[in-house]
Amino acid sequence: MMTNIVGISACPAGLAHTPMAAKALEKAGKELGYNVKMEQQGSMGPVNAITQDEADAADFVLIASDQKITGMERFKDKKVLRVDINVCIKAPKAVLKKCVSTVEGA
Repeated sequence: MMTNIVGISACPAGLAHTPMAAKALEKAGKELGYNVKMEQQGSMGPVNAITQDEADAADFVLIASDQKITGMERFKDKKVLRVDINVCIKAPKAVLKKCVSTVEGA
């Protein structure tokens, strides 16, 4: 079964870390056989926005940020996991594996 993960990356400026984390997680997800879609939130507004249908189909939500995230109501009945954005950039596969095992073990 394909694991569906949606998430949001955001950093204070939204310039470098936000897209780096999103791309790292999406690439790692593809390599691990997960379907990962990351929305990027920054000063320019959302990039690659997650629709309500995508949110509903997700097994869980990964927030790669310690910022306030907009649009969290899309995920109201979902398990939400927050991970430091720098960890997502440095070790995206480890982050995804840990999140999946946390959700499956719940």
